[in-house]
Amino acid sequence: MPFIGKDWRSPGLNWTKTQHGWKKTVCCAQELQDNNRETEQCTDRENVVVKDVCEIATTKWKKEFNNNNTRSHSESQQRCTLGEVLNRLDFSSAIQDLRRFNYVAKLFQLIARSQLCSLSGGAQKNYFNILEKIVKKVLEDHYNPRLVKDLLQDLSQTLHELTIHLGRSILVGNVHIWLGRLVTIKEWQQQLNNLEIPKNASTSLTFDDLPVPMQDKIICHLSDARDIINLGQTTPTLLRLSENKMLWKKLCYFHFSNKKYCGDLVLTKSDNVDWKLMYFTLRQHYPVKEHFGDTLHFCTHCCILFWKDSGHPCSAKDPESCFMPISPQHFINLFRS
Repeated sequence: MPFIGKDWRSPGLNWTKTQHGWKKTVCCAQELQDNNRETEQCTDRENVVVKDVCEIATTKWKKEFNNNNTRSHSESQQRCTLGEVLNRLDFSSAIQDLRRFNYVAKLFQLIARSQLCSLSGGAQKNYFNILEKIVKKVLEDHYNPRLVKDLLQDLSQTLHELTIHLGRSILVGNVHIWLGRLVTIKEWQQQLNNLEIPKNASTSLTFDDLPVPMQDKIICHLSDARDIINLGQTTPTLLRLSENKMLWKKLCYFHFSNKKYCGDLVLTKSDNVDWKLMYFTLRQHYPVKEHFGDTLHFCTHCCILFWKDSGHPCSAKDPESCFMPISPQHFINLFRS
C-alpha cells in the first residue's frame, strides 16, 4: 500500500506495481492522471486515503516525538551511574574549600561503606585519587582529621571483607591491586595517627584569651558533642562551660527535636533532666543532624547539580522553589538500584 507521510522515517515517495516490478513515482496524483472518469474517481479516492494517512502519521509522529523526549530524559537519568557523576563533579577542587570539605569526605565515607562495588574501574581510580588529595589536605592543614580517620577505617574494613574474607575480589581490577591499595590505606592511617598539630608560636590572641562569655557563645555553635568534650579537657574554665546544662539542652534540641517519638521528650520543660545523658541516650537510637558549610543542591527545573554558595542561573520564574538540598545520604540513595 502506498505510504506518504510527514514522518521522518518515511521515504517520502510513492511506489506502484507494474508487470516488470515496482516503479517509483514522484507524485501519485499527477503521474496516474487519466482521461477516464473512473480513473479520476479512483485517484480522488486514493488522495482522500493519502490525506487521511498523512494526518494520522503526523499525529502519530507528534505523539511519538513527545514520548521519545520523555523517555529519553527518563532513561538518561536512569542510566547515569554513581561512577559517572563522581567523574563529572569536580570534587578535587571542592575539597580545597573548607566549607565543602566535610561534605565530600562524608560522601566518600558512605561510598566506602556500601557503594564501592558499583563503581567502574575509572571511577574507582578517580575515587582513590581524590581520597589521596583529601588525606594530603588533612596532613598539610590539620583540618578535621577525625572525619578522615573514620572514612579510612570504613574503607579499610570494606576492602578487607571484599579481598580477604571472601577469598576473591568482586571489585573491578586485579586482587593484588586492591591489596596494594589496602596497604596504602594503612599507611595513610598511620600518618594521621602520628599527626601532631604544632603549637602557635606567635604572640597573637588565642581562644583562652577571649572573655568567658565569648567562649561560651562559640562553644554553643558547636554541633558535634565530641568537639565539646575534647574542648572541655583543655582548661578548667572550658570544662565548666562544656558541662553547662543549657549547652546540652540546645544540642538535644538541634539534633533530635524533629525526630519521631522523641520530640516530646526533648521539648520537656522539666528541670530535673540530665541533658548530657539525654543526648547520648538519644544518639544510640537516632542519627544526629548533619551540618555542612556548603551542600550540593538539585534544580528540579533545569536538572542540574550545583553548590549552594556558587548559585545557579535558573530560568524559572521562582528559582528558589526549584532548589532542593541534597545530603550525602540522599546523594547515595539516588543511585541505589
